[in-house]
Amino acid sequence: MKTKNIDLHKPKADLWFASGNRLQYDYQNGEIFDQKDDYNRETSVRIWNKVVHGVEKSEPNWLTMMPGFPDGSFGWAATEQHLVHQETTSRIYVEYVGMGDSDKPEGYEYSVKERADMVEALWKFHGVKTTQLITFDFSSIVALELLSRQIEAENSGKNNGTIITKVLTINGGLFADSHTHPILTTPLLKTSFGRLGAKFAQNSTFAFNMMMKDLWSKEYGVTKEELAQNHNAIGRRDGTMFMSNAAGFVDEHKLNAERWDLKRIFTATYPQVKYIVAGSKKDQFEYKQVKKAQKELAPLGLEIVSYPGGHMTTSEHPNLIAGTIEKMNRMDH
Repeated sequence: MKTKNIDLHKPKADLWFASGNRLQYDYQNGEIFDQKDDYNRETSVRIWNKVVHGVEKSEPNWLTMMPGFPDGSFGWAATEQHLVHQETTSRIYVEYVGMGDSDKPEGYEYSVKERADMVEALWKFHGVKTTQLITFDFSSIVALELLSRQIEAENSGKNNGTIITKVLTINGGLFADSHTHPILTTPLLKTSFGRLGAKFAQNSTFAFNMMMKDLWSKEYGVTKEELAQNHNAIGRRDGTMFMSNAAGFVDEHKLNAERWDLKRIFTATYPQVKYIVAGSKKDQFEYKQVKKAQKELAPLGLEIVSYPGGHMTTSEHPNLIAGTIEKMNRMDH
């Protein structure tokens, strides 16, 4: 994909969040309200989201841009600079509770299913009838839950509300037995020591940078300014504790290994749902996932894409991600 005529810049967190808005989300009932509507304040929080309308003349097949851990929707800011110059369908950028400019309620029960509930509520609020899922990092597991719900709805003859037509996963978990998170990363964040570190990182640039800098490849050379913008995004509204509070997603995947297994889901939905699995060559977190998908599902029709660089492909190669999305848009429904 050519990018020479695109005016690129390193994303700024303040500008990114200013381009979206905060909606009232009743998490107990799975409903989203405009600020002027009545809602239950005891079971509601405010969630950030951003909508970019495409050029469709008819009903769009939306892109649902699902956030990674722990950078959230801000991780997509560089990719959006490319998508806005493509003939791309309308896009919803999701920000889960606890991330970015969404609320961080004390004692909130974070989970994969809770995130899936919120995505479905966003689809209902925005009137999304069909969508493609674009996932990075831990949102791949949320996608597996949403696909499982779609399978259940179809098997029971019910209308699931929103139909998923295509899925692109990038550096995410697809099989419960193939996670490879180094011990000093996500596993450490679940411990009391990890919680202390996440809390300290809220006001300590040094602590935050120590936790984050190895997510990028050494060849890329993440700058202090990029780390500062990520600190801004992750730490908004005292948000660094999310890195610890939500670090149990791998354990959740293992507890739901059969339900959230790409092979089961792929064989039940393909070719009605088209899939692309992408992975970075130097991703230290989920490199086994792509290898297993290549071995078990590529012969059945799954497409595999390989990116250079480290885990943070959204920062290192947003042009390549945009190119893959453009390619996926051309795939037959």
